[in-house]
Amino acid sequence: MKLAILIVEDEPEVRDALERDLEEFHEVCRIEVADSVDDAWAAVDEVDEDGDMLALVLADHRLPGKTGVDFLVEMMEDARTVDTRKVLVTGQADQDDTIRALNDASLDHYFSKPWNVEKLLDEVRELLTDFVLSLGVDPLPHMRALNAVRVMDALR
Repeated sequence: MKLAILIVEDEPEVRDALERDLEEFHEVCRIEVADSVDDAWAAVDEVDEDGDMLALVLADHRLPGKTGVDFLVEMMEDARTVDTRKVLVTGQADQDDTIRALNDASLDHYFSKPWNVEKLLDEVRELLTDFVLSLGVDPLPHMRALNAVRVMDALR
């Protein structure tokens, strides 16, 4: 079983940049990409069918059709994604959209574009650690993607 990270972004250059920035997680985590909400749900289905766990979603707000916030809210209604950590990475969400993501999707973090790579990597590591510890997933196979100090403290 692998932890999966899903990037939902319709702009290819931004999607590629996020994927490239998350490169250090590739060996330990499965990285999936989607360019729309429908595509994102197809990726969720694929991750689930393969027996992996969707641990983290990085979603843009402005997407064709439904918004990223719509997707994050929908995730709260699906048993496979209710515990998934949710991050909005956008330059486009207005205050109402952001408040909706916080209140209705249990948003874990917000990054505005352009993001700081080091802060993004630190937050991804913390959110993956939160996911593993809160669900009681064995952290050992995923240690290279987690905050080792927090994991060791939790194991004591």
